[in-house]
Amino acid sequence: MHAWHIFACFASAYFMSYALRAVNAVIAPDLMREFALSNAQLGSLSSAYFFAFALLQLPLGICLDRFGSRRTNALLLVVAALGCALFALAQNVAMLWVGRALIGAGVCGALMSALKGYRFWYPIGRQQQLAAWMLVAGTFGALASTMPVQAALPAIGWRGVFLVATGLLLACSVALWTLVPRDEERSLAPPVAGASIWAGYGEVFSDRYFWRVGMPAIVGQAGFIAMQTLWSGPWFIRVLGMTAEESARSLFVFNLVMMFAYLGLGWAAPRIERRGWTMVQVLAVGGSLVMLVQAAIAFAAGQWAWLLWLLMAVVATCYMLIQTHVGLSFPAALTGRAYSAFNLLVFGSVFLCQWLFGVVVDAFRAAGDAPDAAFRHTMLAWVVLQMLPLAVLLVWRVPRRPQEPVHAGS
Repeated sequence: MHAWHIFACFASAYFMSYALRAVNAVIAPDLMREFALSNAQLGSLSSAYFFAFALLQLPLGICLDRFGSRRTNALLLVVAALGCALFALAQNVAMLWVGRALIGAGVCGALMSALKGYRFWYPIGRQQQLAAWMLVAGTFGALASTMPVQAALPAIGWRGVFLVATGLLLACSVALWTLVPRDEERSLAPPVAGASIWAGYGEVFSDRYFWRVGMPAIVGQAGFIAMQTLWSGPWFIRVLGMTAEESARSLFVFNLVMMFAYLGLGWAAPRIERRGWTMVQVLAVGGSLVMLVQAAIAFAAGQWAWLLWLLMAVVATCYMLIQTHVGLSFPAALTGRAYSAFNLLVFGSVFLCQWLFGVVVDAFRAAGDAPDAAFRHTMLAWVVLQMLPLAVLLVWRVPRRPQEPVHAGS
């Protein structure tokens, strides 16, 4: 009888997590103007979210096992609310960075806690469906950070947006604490005396198949998230010549298309598996298509060039299949730590991607490139970088070790 309340509480938290992840793509012009930020500084500021998010992934897995999903997520959201308040009141770049980092730390468990809790409260047959619905909830958050935020800026400014977010995060925390039942916590096994709290991570990180399928997803997915949550907005404005309002509308459509792509992925994934496609084949084809679209984006100009970003939103969903695949490549007792380890690598890479993209753009500008050319050359450099892990995936013949149940492998 608690089924809908449980999902709504966790989905609301993930909605906020994704909205705050993506909002800088819309408010970037205001931040750059008010604080005189360079592209590198903007990238570093936005990526502080992902730096803190990645830093807490391994402790997060342990906290979820020790304290449960309700308590862990509710308390972390208070940290995110503190970060939003600090960001809203910031008077310098250092305060902005710390606030952004606290936001990333506070929402680092929004999805992981939900997936762990769903394993307890819902039957196994509904797990894939619930995961797809969570992605839809997150994409709604990304949608809310586009046109609605752009419409609110003249009235309350970017600082007001973050003060509103502070209140919403606290409301999510209270809802989780009071509405989610506590029976999961009573089922948690007590820690084994003398056992290391880090036990299991060594086995995950030493697994060669983890790295074989993980690296293309880590590099490709990290690059896509870096584009979606920050650099897409500046690209629309500086490369394609859109106004801030046109950019916000384009970002809204981009995230709307991605939401439907996630829904389509939930429908297509089991059918792809039944047709005999392995995850290596899916990654090879999907990753190649992503690079082709990104190369086309780097060269495209004109009124309809932004439509290529919609195509990228569709083909990049192939990376979202990898996390579940990696988790199921390990024994059940290590699944949570495998998820956390993968998240650590992905979001650590997003931190580097968002920052380095701005650094490389500034480097091309210093070498004499026009603003649009600097962005285009940086995108091409990123395409070249993605070729290496894709080559490793195809050449490094490391098999997936048998597990129960066995799903598509190499």
